[in-house]
Amino acid sequence: MNSGDEGTGIQSLEQKIGHQFHDMSILVQALTHASRSLRTAERLKSNERLEFLGDRVLAVVISDLLYHHFPDEEEGGLSRRLNALVRRETLAEIAGQMDLARHIVMSRGEEEQGGRDNPSLQADAVEAVIAAVYLDAGMDVVRPMIERFWTRRVECGPSDPPKDAKTRLQEWSQSCDCGLPTYAVLSQSGPSHAPVFTIQASVTGKGDAEASGTSKQRAEQAAAQALLLAMGEADADG
Repeated sequence: MNSGDEGTGIQSLEQKIGHQFHDMSILVQALTHASRSLRTAERLKSNERLEFLGDRVLAVVISDLLYHHFPDEEEGGLSRRLNALVRRETLAEIAGQMDLARHIVMSRGEEEQGGRDNPSLQADAVEAVIAAVYLDAGMDVVRPMIERFWTRRVECGPSDPPKDAKTRLQEWSQSCDCGLPTYAVLSQSGPSHAPVFTIQASVTGKGDAEASGTSKQRAEQAAAQALLLAMGEADADG
């Protein structure tokens, strides 16, 4: 946030979110990336803890939307829909709707490395903002905010629940009588607040593929998708 237009910028963000904060400090914390906080005490002022809470608040609201919108769907299908709606790519799209990236406060080094355009960093900030609204005004306010950004995605989703890349790779591997895919951690790099895992996905007799992500789960999904693409079993969107 630039000091010259910080006030106007925050007001614009509040309008997009649909909530005017009573405690502005909690919104500032939601927009502060951990790269700006090097010491442990300062890290508590970053958005990491808010991200943790926002992830859970979002899951509750989206789960409730799905439960009522798909009354005849079993738990497995609802879970796959939930995963698709709260994954990093979807959250990054929401960040774009909020014009959130330009408001995130980060270190100069993080910004020079493209942090402002990093989908993972944007997704984390969305979760932190959700938590900030929840703490500032409660579930009665944060739920309509979430619904405004997600209801269309719930209602316009595929008629059949989506399958994540690991599930699709497993089904394909078993259909080829190749057993279950395996996943191996090739490396872990980056600082503790922003680790990067590189994972190799393998299917016996078919090949392997590598991919990276900010968590083991994300890296495994990306590696599974990469292997499906290499085998001609997936389009670019999964």
